[in-house]
Amino acid sequence: MQPLYTAVKVNNEIELCEIDNEECKKEIERELLKNRISYYIRWPKPTLFSHRKNTCIFCINDSAKDAAEEVVRTICEEHRYEVKFLMRHSPNNYL
Repeated sequence: MQPLYTAVKVNNEIELCEIDNEECKKEIERELLKNRISYYIRWPKPTLFSHRKNTCIFCINDSAKDAAEEVVRTICEEHRYEVKFLMRHSPNNYL
């Protein structure tokens, strides 16, 4: 007998934003943890024509999207960091 929830596939992670600056990444991580927002960082595979080395993508749960966006916008406006908001569903290869 199998529990019902094992057959359900859930994909509720979104790619919130893309960051190139290491200092910005650390600030965002600190504030997300301070606000108890769960996240993970995805490191895109470099491509032949890619010029950005330290690019990372913050992925969060869809339910925390508004709070996380506010945190990131506040940090980036305050310190004048460049950020690219993606707001798209995260591709999950493990499902």
